[in-house]
Amino acid sequence: MASYNLRSQVRLIAITIVIIITLSTPITTNTSPQPWNILSHNEFAGKLTSSSSSVESAATDFGHVTKIFPSAVLIPSSVEDITDLIKLSFDSQLSFPLAARGHGHSHRGQASAKDGVVVNMRSMVNRDRGIKVSRTCLYVDVDAAWLWIEVLNKTLELGLTPVSWTDYLYLTVGGTLSNGGISGQTFRYGPQITNVLEMDVITGKGEIATCSKDMNSDLFFAVLGGLGQFGIITRARIKLEVAPKRAKWLRFLYIDFSEFTRDQERVISKTDGVDFLEGSIMVDHGPPDNWRSTYYPPSDHLRIASMVKRHRVIYCLEVVKYYDETSQYTVNEEMEELSDSLNHVRGFMYEKDVTYMDFLNRVRTGELNLKSKGQWDVPHPWLNLFVPKTQISKFDDGVFKGIILRNNITSGPVLVYPMNRNKWNDRMSAAIPEEDVFYAVGFLRSAGFDNWEAFDQENMEILKFCEDANMGVIQYLPYHSSQEGWVRHFGPRWNIFVERKYKYDPKMILSPGQNIFQKINSS
Repeated sequence: MASYNLRSQVRLIAITIVIIITLSTPITTNTSPQPWNILSHNEFAGKLTSSSSSVESAATDFGHVTKIFPSAVLIPSSVEDITDLIKLSFDSQLSFPLAARGHGHSHRGQASAKDGVVVNMRSMVNRDRGIKVSRTCLYVDVDAAWLWIEVLNKTLELGLTPVSWTDYLYLTVGGTLSNGGISGQTFRYGPQITNVLEMDVITGKGEIATCSKDMNSDLFFAVLGGLGQFGIITRARIKLEVAPKRAKWLRFLYIDFSEFTRDQERVISKTDGVDFLEGSIMVDHGPPDNWRSTYYPPSDHLRIASMVKRHRVIYCLEVVKYYDETSQYTVNEEMEELSDSLNHVRGFMYEKDVTYMDFLNRVRTGELNLKSKGQWDVPHPWLNLFVPKTQISKFDDGVFKGIILRNNITSGPVLVYPMNRNKWNDRMSAAIPEEDVFYAVGFLRSAGFDNWEAFDQENMEILKFCEDANMGVIQYLPYHSSQEGWVRHFGPRWNIFVERKYKYDPKMILSPGQNIFQKINSS
């Protein structure tokens, strides 16, 4: 056993040295092959394009703060098209980078492939197949290119639903599973990556494998939250449960941050309480409502704005309890008891009763409104963080009441809500804080093309504050400009991440837009 452990340690050290050397050696453009020249193969005729419109579209994402141009875009009609392309790159003396792109909702070029090939995953969506629901086993098999809203529509036809969601449903299954997939349900049901039973994955060697916690388990856990570094998900099997019919949706306003967080933490500690919990902040240079949700009655806007102006920062706790015919007579009583137990500002409790679908798809209304005004395809210099529970008060003082108020430029929702660490799985690649409870904090900004850099600078100021204060903050949907940043991001799990990369994508072909690894070419 001792000999085995020694060999494992030596192998890991060797792998790490190889990666560090590779990362420290720049690859100049004249050694990087042009995929369009390499891929003069009949099997890709009509599927690979370098048209200006296709390349331009693939170079841009939801963030609109960077453009990274591929040489070509693959429009696959089958999984085999992707497998063949990766094999071609892997077997080539000069391999080329490749990235899977779903709905293009990344915000910093994470789904890009400079001088490589971007795979348009949505081209594989077939309305006659791709989603198969098992009512007896309570799961749905879905091609990873499908959007979560499409999965929801299909499962609801049979009275079933996945349990973990993102706030915005027009994201691909493969995209969110490569990152985490979080929202107000995460404290109770875990992120989307912990609600997966099985996947089909194409590795960086062009090999396709079915994996689960019991079969090819290392690949399974590597890919979930793995930022696309170890394989491209082509199919996922997602857990289902019986769908509720309606949602009792309440919001409470707070002026005291400690009471706000204390109430949130108490609510998420209950195993039979609410189904959804999120928090947010309001500052005195923003309206009560935002693009994500028009919630508060117009008659109360002045009253809320007056309280915000008086206190400069106030906090909103948002909770939801799902119900159906069997619980419709008890849900009101449960929510009244909850309201009475909270330390919110009396007189500032708001309630809605909506369908389950309308609640889950609530952000869509805001999206369509912004699109109608030409305000959707604008820069989104977002910043998403995980903040340990013990540091959240310091974060409030230094960021919400410090940087945000001082700069006075915040535009868009600012979310802050807790999650339970025991709903995550340490074998997965996603990086999270070590504490039992940590907070998701999201600055979901919209900006103009002429001023987004100011928001980006504020993001850097926030990150520097957290680093200088040694708060142990970790980025969600991360972006790091250097390998050193990624080493800090993964912390003690970095060596495992490196070993898995070397195992499943040794030429560093996949997902180059994350800027974690440089590709390795044979000589």
